[in-house]
Amino acid sequence: MRKMEAPLSPRESGKFIAENSKDVFIEEEGVKKVAEMLYAERGCEVFTAQGWKQMNPLAPVCMSDDAVNWVFVVDTLNFSFWSDKDDEQCLVTYKDKTYSGYMSLCAAISRAMDEGIPITEASYFANMALDDLKHVLRSDNNVPMPMIKERHQALTEAGKVLLEHDGSFLKFIRKGGNSAEKMIKLIVETIPSYRDEATFEGKKVAFYKRAQILVADFWGILEARGEASIPDIGYLTMFADYRVPQALVYLGALRYSSELMKTLKEGVILASGDRREVEIRGCSIWCVERIREQLWDIAEQREGCKLEHVNSAVIDFYLWPYAKEHHVEMAHIPIHHTRSIYY
Repeated sequence: MRKMEAPLSPRESGKFIAENSKDVFIEEEGVKKVAEMLYAERGCEVFTAQGWKQMNPLAPVCMSDDAVNWVFVVDTLNFSFWSDKDDEQCLVTYKDKTYSGYMSLCAAISRAMDEGIPITEASYFANMALDDLKHVLRSDNNVPMPMIKERHQALTEAGKVLLEHDGSFLKFIRKGGNSAEKMIKLIVETIPSYRDEATFEGKKVAFYKRAQILVADFWGILEARGEASIPDIGYLTMFADYRVPQALVYLGALRYSSELMKTLKEGVILASGDRREVEIRGCSIWCVERIREQLWDIAEQREGCKLEHVNSAVIDFYLWPYAKEHHVEMAHIPIHHTRSIYY
């Protein structure tokens, strides 16, 4: 485990970045509008761990220990699905349905399992050859899944960590007790590819997108198995990627400077850690925090109670599929492009 200067937490990072941002701004009127939109749908199943789990039809139904390792493998490889050309996406067909983006990864892992490849067993994926992973993640067209070498390194590295815990993700994650904060710390200190950090205005900041999703997925597993929950699940923030910021801009809760908007529309690829990329991700985190606060205030004023089960992670569960469903209406708002193992 590393012993270095600890970065600000994702929530603290979001606040600090938003307070010092030069190209990305939170619009309070838009924040209120989104909070009202969420309040109107507060009873929907999407605002539960189970509802989120059901949004992925390829996620294991039976939550056995092997199925839990499926979640770990997918979350370890969950990054950088955007294609260099919009009309050239990596496609994977599974059970007569063709998937792209993140779902192409889920389809590829499930396909491998059906083919008898032990892709969820740490003893296998900790030592698998690059060519074997290429086969598992093969596309059904001529567009390969991006960053295959980086995915191989991330997966074998993570597998070796699981081997120290009898190959079980459950044994590994339970070292964090039932605390989301401790689980995040455990993941990022022991598995380097989850260490999603940057430097901004002289401070070390953290986003931990994949680590937070992994904990959120574990939360969903506990709920599905009827086991003890995670009391501090509210520690999680939104999962800072490239799709949710686009939705926040579309909904008027986030605003880009004209210069940044021009840069993104020109298709300029931002390096990981570029100030503009850090601002987009950090301001997205703080924007969702403001939406959550507004939502809780609205509920308290109208019902006399806070909607504490609708935490920031759950709001992300709502916004991510919203962005996918409204991609045509949102097409005029560019997503930022950063080739990274972190998201």
